[in-house]
Formats: sequence, structure tokens, C-alpha cells
Amino acid sequence: MKYLHIKHHWFGRLLASDPGRVRFQKAGKATISLISSVFTTLFILNAAGISLLTAAIVSGMVGMMGIVIVLDDTKTKKQVTTLLLAVSAATGVTFGSILSGNAFYIDVLMVLIIFSSFYFSRFGVRYFSICMIGFITVYFSSVLKLPLNQLPWFYIGISIGAVYAFLYNFILFQDSAQVLKRSIRSFHIQSNLTFNILIRAIQDTKLDPERMKSLEKNILKLREYARIVSSDLKEQDVKEVWPGLKTSQLQLYVFDTGMFLETLTDSIYSLKKANALEIEKLRRLLVWVITALRDAEVLAPSYDNRNLQEAEKAVQALRFVLIDLLRREEQPSGWLFLIRRIESIGNHVIEGAMNIQQSLQDGKVVEEDIEESEEDESKDEDSSRELKSSTKKAFQALAAGILSIIAGQIISPTQPYWVLLTAFIVLLGTESIGRTYKKGFERSFGTIIGAILGFVLAKLLSGHSTIEIILLFTVIFAAFYLVTVSYTLMSAFITMLIAFMYDILLGGISFTLIGARVIDTIAGAAIALGVSSVIFPKRTRDKVADAIDDFLTELKPYVTLYVKSFREKINVKELRDSAFEMDKNLQSIKDEAEPLLQRSEAVSQTDINRWITIFTAINYYARHLVASAYTKNFEYPVEIEEVFKQMEEKLDHNFNVLSKLVKGPKQSAVVYNLKVEREQIERLAPGRNQSHHDLIHHLYYVWRINQSIVALGIEFGAEEKNNKI
Repeated sequence: MKYLHIKHHWFGRLLASDPGRVRFQKAGKATISLISSVFTTLFILNAAGISLLTAAIVSGMVGMMGIVIVLDDTKTKKQVTTLLLAVSAATGVTFGSILSGNAFYIDVLMVLIIFSSFYFSRFGVRYFSICMIGFITVYFSSVLKLPLNQLPWFYIGISIGAVYAFLYNFILFQDSAQVLKRSIRSFHIQSNLTFNILIRAIQDTKLDPERMKSLEKNILKLREYARIVSSDLKEQDVKEVWPGLKTSQLQLYVFDTGMFLETLTDSIYSLKKANALEIEKLRRLLVWVITALRDAEVLAPSYDNRNLQEAEKAVQALRFVLIDLLRREEQPSGWLFLIRRIESIGNHVIEGAMNIQQSLQDGKVVEEDIEESEEDESKDEDSSRELKSSTKKAFQALAAGILSIIAGQIISPTQPYWVLLTAFIVLLGTESIGRTYKKGFERSFGTIIGAILGFVLAKLLSGHSTIEIILLFTVIFAAFYLVTVSYTLMSAFITMLIAFMYDILLGGISFTLIGARVIDTIAGAAIALGVSSVIFPKRTRDKVADAIDDFLTELKPYVTLYVKSFREKINVKELRDSAFEMDKNLQSIKDEAEPLLQRSEAVSQTDINRWITIFTAINYYARHLVASAYTKNFEYPVEIEEVFKQMEEKLDHNFNVLSKLVKGPKQSAVVYNLKVEREQIERLAPGRNQSHHDLIHHLYYVWRINQSIVALGIEFGAEEKNNKI
């Protein structure tokens, strides 16, 4: 059972598909909380001789939303928000019931809640959660026109829902340390799957394009898992799961493992093209190295020291082959540096793994020095005269709310607030016109699919309440499990849920009823898009520019500090945090650009695609800077120090210029290449036979990064120069 994921790729893919089982746990908690709340409330109501299904539904809704919409950044804040949700829900039910006789007051209250949800989110995500549940309960109680004498039972149901949400979120399923442990396991499984594909790629007699595509996909997946693990790393959790291990050690291990696999993938591809793997000994050694590292379960409780020893022997054997090739009079051209790179990074993965094992065996908890950085408030001060994004969003929501209520009264007078609900949800988390369009389209398309499936299933199962209830809970679980995977599928499952509820509560469902919900959804999405396009519009290209600026802001100190490390004592390995952050920023660029890539305009697609390709390459080069930064004490003349200073100045200047060009209109600017500095270093640096450390090799990715920055600068209208600043 232990090595099933290695023997069977599909099984490993299944095990690793949900890192940390976070999606499964959240969807499971939401579903169980809903079920517990509903049936507990029904039990109490039946014991009291009260027949009030709607109170049980509200209870389940509070229990479910108490899991799903509590998004604060600390456990204490989450606990407070969970309790406040109960207060907000009770208040919403009360006001909805009192004002249900006057549609105008309900309309005003609904719009006010939506405005407040966005406006007060500047003070914390808690206020959005409070307003959201308030909106839902006002909507529910006003539509049902709840009599005041029934409100105490609703208060009881709301309290039960809040208690279950608190119980499942903070008492029964609160162990974040286990989430970290499962995330690491998913990372290991994904690493092993990639190792297996690499072994097959090496053993292939010819270069298999499909195999290489599969490798690239798995590397991207592994990088995503590494980001997840990095975000899950909390010092207290690491101490609990692996006593004696520091967070920085684990983060470095994850980074090195990912970079080793990334380097292997690129190197194997190049070695295949150069026919270097026709050398049987080299091919056999590479398979040995990969197999040994795959089987070295560094963090396993039943760790066997022989696993790492085997990996060390394999890397040593590869080093001896490398030395032998270097001693030959006719050295292989064009691919020897690839073996050096594999040997170097593989060796340091093993060193990191051994350090981890030593720390685990010692079992001593080492306190890490955490530097508290002061937040840069200058950006907020500079933009104090400009409206905050939350305020702009609030005014968009205000306009959308008014238009949605008018449209709702025209389209569906009996349930006019469905249009408003859709507009509210579509505006949530969409900061550009393109993202609003994408979310609105996905919600509308998902609603159409869900309406068709839900209508057919509800008709087929009508009268079989037990099966419908089971399916109802199943689609709730599926909706929340897939919410981060596909918004379209989530919307489809939510619409199926509504179809089942209509059939259960109303004793049947008609095509007219479910069709009205589809029309309401499309209308709400259209209103949200229209408002975001007119009131404080944020163009998609501007949002992409903001994401690029964030990437460059992270990249600038990363590269300049790396160059500075050649003349000053700087721990480059500490830049790994920035490497993970740049991965996130690159993903943000891709996410924000996605609506533009879906357009038909070829020019727009070409520009954005080229930018993404260049920034992906820059990110790749930047990650290799840290991955190759193991050597110290470079031997070079004193004159090179001045060259490094010139490089730092030029790099800093180029980053600043590109950032301004990306965000602002085209203007006259100058970007500097590093041609002169590269020639000086290649002339002054010791040859490969004079020093174990290859200065030119370590600066290779710096040249590539600057070339990419210069190319982008020229595209945005800058002029290229190679003289001093």
C-alpha cells in the first residue's frame, strides 16, 4: 500500500489531487454542519410539536455559511466572526419579517446591506461576511413573510447553526498541523510521479514529445503544490509535526526539491537533443540518482537512513563521471554543464535532507529569528486623495443594487431579489471589467447547465423525497469542493440544489419556475458587467499592469541582492520567500490576463501572450539564481567589484523604468543592457580550470533576466543603451 502511488500513476494522481485535503475538509465541514443543524433543529421543533421546516432551513444555512464565508486571517478573529454571524442572521430575519409588508423598505435595506458589505470590507473581511449572511436572511424572511410569533424558533435555529459551525471549525476539525502534514505528503507524491516520468523519459530510445509535455504539466502542478505548502507553513505547526525542525529548513527543502525536478526536466530534454543519453553509463547513473532521491522519504516517521546514503552514492558516482569527462582532452561540447547542474543541485538537495534528518533526530526546538518589517505606508499616503478600491466597489454595488431591483420587479415580480443576489455575487472579488465578464459568463453558463440537469433529475425523482434530500446534500458538497477548481461547475451544482429545494418545498417544479431563475441570473450578471464598465471602470489591461508591477516590485530586490552577494556577505538562500511570492505574482498576471486571452482580437492576444511568455521566462531564470547559489568564496580580481556595482545600478534602473512604462503612458526612457559588464567579467574572471567555482555560469541567469527586461522596455517605447548610467 505504501508504494502504490509509485507503481500506479493514476492512484498517485488521485492521492495528490487535493493538497492537504483542504477542499475536501472544507466541503465536508460545510455539508456536515448543514446536515447537523437541519436535523437538530427539526428534532427540537418536532419535540415541541411545531411544524416549521423554514426554521430548519435557516439553521442549516447558518451552519453552512459559518464554515464557508468565515475568512479572517487568525483563529481568534474567525471565532469572533462566527459568533457575529449568528447576530447578523438573527437581525436579518427580524428586519426582514418586520418590513416584509413594505417592498420599498426591503429594497432600501437590501441595497444598504450590499453597499455596506463592500464599503466596510476595508476594515476587514469580517464585515463582508456579516453583511452577506444578513443579506441572505433578509431576503429569505421577506420573501416568506415570516410572522413575528415564529421568530423565536428561527433564533433557536440560527443559534444551533452557529454552534455547529463553531464546533466543526474550531474544535473537531481545527488541526492545521495535520493539514500541513497532508500538504507535504501531496507534494511528495507529486514529486514521485514526476520522478517516474523522468525515469521513463531517460529510458526512451528517442525523444518523446508527449512525454515531455506530460513532464511540463507535472512540473507546473508541482510548483503549485510548493506554493500551497509554503503558504501552509506556520512555525507552531512545523514544531508540532516535526519537533526540532525549523520552518526555514522545510521551506528550503521544498524549494530545492522543486528546482531539482525542474532542472532535471530541462536538462534531460537538452541531453536527449544532444544525443548525450546514448552513453549507457550516463543514462544508468541518472536513473540511479533519480530513483534514490525518489525513495528517500526524508520526513517519514519510519525513515531509513540507507535511503539517503544510496542517494549520496548515486550523486557521488555522477560526480566521478563528470570529473572523468572534464579530464579528457576532447570534452563533450554543449551538454557537460547540464551534468554539472544536475550534480550540483542534487548534491544540495541531499545536504538539505540530511540537515533535516539531523534536526529531527536531535529533536531540539530551535527558535527562528523573525525580523519584523515595518509596513510601507507611503503607498497608502500617496493614494489617500484617491478613493479606495472598497469605496469604488461599494458605489458599483449601490448602482447595481438599484438597477437589479428595478429589473427584478419587471422580470420576476414574485421573487425580484434573485437578480440582485446574482449581481452581488458577480461583483464579489472581480476588480476589473474582464474578470467581471468572465465570472458573469461562468455563472450564467453554469446556471443554464444546472437548471437543465436539476429540472430533469427533480422531475424523475419527484415524490422520492429521501433520494432528493441525499442528492441535495451531495450537490452541496460537490459545489464547495469544486469552487476553487471550476466556478462554472460550482454554479451548476448550486442551481441543481435550488431545483431540488423547489421540488421538495413546493411539491413540484415547473420549467417556467427554473427558467425564471436562469433569466434572473443572466440579467444580474449583465447588470454587474454594465455597472463595472461605467462606474469607476478598471480596464483589464490596467489590472494586468498592476499585477506586472507587483511582480517587478518583488523581482528587483531579489536580483540586485543576488548580484550584491558576489561582493558582500548576503545569504541568498533567504530569498526563497521572494521566489514563492514571485510564483504567486506570476499566477496573478495570468489570471488577470485570462479575459483578454479569450477575446478574438489577434493583436490583443499576441501582445498579452508575449508578455506572459517573457515574464514566465524571467520567473524561471530568477528561481535558478537561488537554486544555484550554493557556492561561496569566488576567486576574481578586485576590478570586478566595480563591474558588479555598475550591474546593480543598471538592473535597479531598468526595473524602475519598466515598472513606470507598464503602468503609465508611453514615454521617452532608456534601458541599459549588460553587454559591457558581461565582456569585462568574461575577460577578468578566472577560467574554469583555474577555479572550482564558475562565476560566469552563476551570472548566466542575470544576463538572461536583464535581456528580457530590456526587450520588454523596448516594446513599451524605451531606447536601449550599453554605456554607464
